[in-house]
Amino acid sequence: MDAGTAEAFDRAGTVGVEEEFYVVDDRGRPAEGSDALVYEATPPALLEGRLDHELFTCVIETRTPVIEDVADAQAALEATREALVDHAAANGFGVAAAGLHPAARWRELDHARKSRYRSQLDRLQYPQHRNLTAGLHVHVGVDDADAAVWIANELRWYLPVMLALSANSPVWNGFDTGLASARATVFENLPNTGMPTAFDGIDDYLAFERRLLETGSIRDRGELWFDVRPHTGYGTVEVRAPDAQTEAWRTGAFVEYVHALVTDLGERHADGEPASADRRELLCENKWRATRHGHEAALLDRDWSGEVDLGEVVEREADRLGVTGLRRLYEAESGAARQRRLLADDGLDACCASLVV
Repeated sequence: MDAGTAEAFDRAGTVGVEEEFYVVDDRGRPAEGSDALVYEATPPALLEGRLDHELFTCVIETRTPVIEDVADAQAALEATREALVDHAAANGFGVAAAGLHPAARWRELDHARKSRYRSQLDRLQYPQHRNLTAGLHVHVGVDDADAAVWIANELRWYLPVMLALSANSPVWNGFDTGLASARATVFENLPNTGMPTAFDGIDDYLAFERRLLETGSIRDRGELWFDVRPHTGYGTVEVRAPDAQTEAWRTGAFVEYVHALVTDLGERHADGEPASADRRELLCENKWRATRHGHEAALLDRDWSGEVDLGEVVEREADRLGVTGLRRLYEAESGAARQRRLLADDGLDACCASLVV
């Protein structure tokens, strides 16, 4: 069984970023090229051991090296993306990024033949067969396992903020879904996804992992797909809430914010701050609002006393944490708004073309 350990949490402040992309043809439509790029061609040195396919053969994932200083994260992201784009182009493909590809039809696309995915398809059936999603995952190292669990618990209120700012999947199967992030709803049909409950320290979390492994509920800890989780293999807190981002600067803004949040919460845990008593149902209400409305969302405020517009949250967080990317994310046209505008004005081809990296 692939169980984690508390000992994995031994480095603080490091950053790692996983981005999922769509392999596309010259029209920007999904192309079954991940096997060719991962197995049949030699990737650039930067991507050696850091490139993998996902469930569908038109989806591919990159992983940055471990980044010691968050100030170097943007350069690492851009270098990783450039290497992927060059590798894809050399093999006759392009790369696109969004939470869902607007032209993808899951019934017409092939799944990867990797045994792990075949097992998931057999066990989970329909929800996994249509799981043609792409997300952004940000890891931040934490050097105390109990602190990592506490931080993950506290991060839950901020996940809808990130989802709302990242919303980049309003169109699926060629149609406007009416949601800012349809990816969030598609992915959350799987078990062990979405907003997790709070855990009482690392022993509680590890016991949960072991219970699901021992009962065959999951085959490995990687099948705990929550929007945030203490990663008991890497020794990180991993945030998985955002849609995949088309532009690298947007990804960098989320990396900056997640790192600042984890750092701040780590200091608050060290100071003995008590855990928040947030009801999961209220946290899920905020996620729904972010899923539906994106940049236009009004969220239940941190103390649950009323509503607060996303713009006000952005101002508050930017000032509180001293981060610069949040305001830019909010002030720029969102990915969801851009896709919706292009689909209405210029059609599906223009919408697809806008997502090519």
